[in-house]
Amino acid sequence: MKLIEEKLLIDGPAGKIDLIVENPGAARGIALIAHPHPLFGGGNTNKVAQTLARTFARMEYVALRPNFRGVGESEGVHDEGRGETDDLLAVLAEAKRRYGDLPVALAGFSFGAFVQTRVAKALVEAGHPAQRLVLVGTASGYVEGTRSYDTEAVPGDTIVIHGSEDETVPLSNVLEWAKPLELPVIVVPGADHFFHRRLHVIREIITRAWRH
Repeated sequence: MKLIEEKLLIDGPAGKIDLIVENPGAARGIALIAHPHPLFGGGNTNKVAQTLARTFARMEYVALRPNFRGVGESEGVHDEGRGETDDLLAVLAEAKRRYGDLPVALAGFSFGAFVQTRVAKALVEAGHPAQRLVLVGTASGYVEGTRSYDTEAVPGDTIVIHGSEDETVPLSNVLEWAKPLELPVIVVPGADHFFHRRLHVIREIITRAWRH
């Protein structure tokens, strides 16, 4: 499959949003990918975000990777998840305008996963729920050096992936969030927060678990 990669600059609630799009051609869905924390070097070229986008593109989804506010050419300033949620919803609306009213998959890494739980809630409230979520290294609970994340509830078929050796977001934080939701968590043994040398495992988990 030949992927067409392009960079776009679209209008968002706080100004321009810059994004990378990977288009497989005849798409069967739209995948919106959210990157890690902007104040700690996160951007849409992050390796986990890139892995998520390419995994979905190979499954014939148009994969969109926007930069959050203040990253790259995206305008505005960091808003701790609130404005970022609005920005992702704006990107999604533009994607539907460009590519059609296709099923939507939401995927995020770290802070991006936290934001995607908010996006998913907003889509449910609007009567257009996402097809499915993929959350990797989900920011939840108290995270050293940033703040406490009140991560939203998500559907039971959400694919939650976490590293056993994650020192940024301890596995116990995610298990505590998942427990009342009766939400399974896939633990990757030996993986740190950034899944060094384990990116292929993320790809394999998603590809196997996705409903074809």
